[in-house]
Amino acid sequence: MTTLQLKNIVKRYKTNTVLDNLSLDVADGETLVLFGPSGAGKTVLLRLVAGVIDPEEGQILIGGEDVADIDAEHRGIGMAFQNFALFPHMSAFDNIASPLTATKATKDAISAGVLKVAKLLKIDHVLTHHPKALSNGQKQRTALARALAGSPPLLLLDDPLRNVDAKLRFEMRLELPRLLAAQGATVVYVTQDYKEAMALGDRIAVMSQGRIRQIGTPEDIYNAPADIEIARLFGDPTINLLDVTPQSGPDGAYVELSNVKVTLPGMPASVLGKACVIGLRPEAIVFTEAAAPGAIPVTVEAETPLNEKTVTLVLTARGREILVSRPAGTPGPISGPAHIAVSGQTAFLFDKESGGLIRSAATPMTRNGEAA
Repeated sequence: MTTLQLKNIVKRYKTNTVLDNLSLDVADGETLVLFGPSGAGKTVLLRLVAGVIDPEEGQILIGGEDVADIDAEHRGIGMAFQNFALFPHMSAFDNIASPLTATKATKDAISAGVLKVAKLLKIDHVLTHHPKALSNGQKQRTALARALAGSPPLLLLDDPLRNVDAKLRFEMRLELPRLLAAQGATVVYVTQDYKEAMALGDRIAVMSQGRIRQIGTPEDIYNAPADIEIARLFGDPTINLLDVTPQSGPDGAYVELSNVKVTLPGMPASVLGKACVIGLRPEAIVFTEAAAPGAIPVTVEAETPLNEKTVTLVLTARGREILVSRPAGTPGPISGPAHIAVSGQTAFLFDKESGGLIRSAATPMTRNGEAA
């Protein structure tokens, strides 16, 4: 059983605290995605687990064993980092084969292991090439293949698809979960791409400024982001955030958009009259007829086709901007006056002062950001 436990980890560089009392558990066979902006401490965390650097404080346990005194090469870890770290004097084949060679596997086993991952990552045609003859995408895939080839019980993957072209990146989002599941490895995967995080992670740990802000399944984090900042990070186009003050009405708490009341079911009395922020996912807003109940008047400012969807920028009566997303080919206004429909069931409410979540959307969303 290969579990990973980080207990109260602190890492500093001079006076800069990069990881601040961070604790994290990764279950056996789980793929945990570390997600967050650049500088959050994700790569430093991986290097600590790998044994490349040491923490100032805290414990790192792999399979329940404290690895403080175990050198990197003896921790049973497969690694693929952003800088490739390929051996320049070795072919792509030999680079990928290096963990198998270290275990003294037979020649046939080495060849079979290399070809298996090379075909999956679509680099079997460049196995005879040296790193200097490979594109950045091919170097990235070679480094990933090397990490996978030895079937290590613990995999650390630092944004391994960053330099891969868009088509292959999409394909690998589908293939990698199957490959990792087949290997049965425990995986810590770093990315700044929220779609990749949602596609690959059994759970996602959202990091910021050396701390874990929220951890949960992709659906948990999309449907109930812990605060405004996390809500902004998950979604394309980004969530609409508007300052509001909930009021009490005959049907319960409500807020106003373009002087139209939007009822928010299940609101605690404590939010009434309080400065809040309403969060509306663009895909949860639809264009509607003027005569429809609850229709909110807006002005269409611009429309942007984005392949599978069309994103429209509209303005409320007070000039506040709202993004509306609809599937490509769906009819909608191009300019001028229009009306939108907003369901209070799909709205988030955040405390304006703290940014913390008060109420999550009652209508769950899938990993693709569409209503389930």
